[in-house]
Amino acid sequence: MRVFLTGASSGIGEALARHYAAQGATLGLFARREQALARLAAELAPATVATWAGDVRDAAALARAGAEFVARFGVPDVVIANAGVSRGALTEEPSDLGVIRAVVETNVLGVVHTFAPFVAAMRSARAGTLVGIASIAGFRGLPGSGAYSASKAAAIAYLESLRVELHGSGVAVVTVCPGFIATPMTAKNPYPMPFLTAPDRAARLIARAIARRRPFYVLPWPMAWLGRLMQIAPRFLYDRVLAGRKRKPRDEG
Repeated sequence: MRVFLTGASSGIGEALARHYAAQGATLGLFARREQALARLAAELAPATVATWAGDVRDAAALARAGAEFVARFGVPDVVIANAGVSRGALTEEPSDLGVIRAVVETNVLGVVHTFAPFVAAMRSARAGTLVGIASIAGFRGLPGSGAYSASKAAAIAYLESLRVELHGSGVAVVTVCPGFIATPMTAKNPYPMPFLTAPDRAARLIARAIARRRPFYVLPWPMAWLGRLMQIAPRFLYDRVLAGRKRKPRDEG
């Protein structure tokens, strides 16, 4: 199996890299932190691992990485757009506008940039799976996390559009919506995180959903029920309950 994965240097991405390496996969890992990538690649030996350091907002960098992966190993069987950021921000704060832009570009355009180098080749091969890591935060707007919620909602809609576009092509599109995963991104959240899941368990669940080519997958399963309640809650009730919720600090990455 050949797997190309972004956001591979920590959190869910690192856990997925370790999971697939243990399964004997050939890995292409892309992330911003070059030293962390090199450390991970060394730890994954004897698995075949190629790494690229870059930002998923840079379409040209991902195009180069994608072309090099295909040239060296062939068309990937699985492409996972996992890179994402979550930062507290407020619309009323002028200094937060750059933060909002970075969150939206990373979490939405980063998915597009990850898939773009591979879609045509996968369509020609009539095989492969494109996986986008979204979030249950995309189900409803969360106070203080408007950029994150909006970006994940946009990612969910984009992935659905792509799934329909590729229907019947042999290429599957899998939308994954994790709940709270114990990663650096969630470590300093100042609010309760129900059903908090370890990254290695999350990786196993996600890999199983990918293998089954599930169109839409929420993990862990109790979070699917909570997410559904969030979606159907009337606005007056949702507003009242969420208005008093603690928020991610503006200065937290």
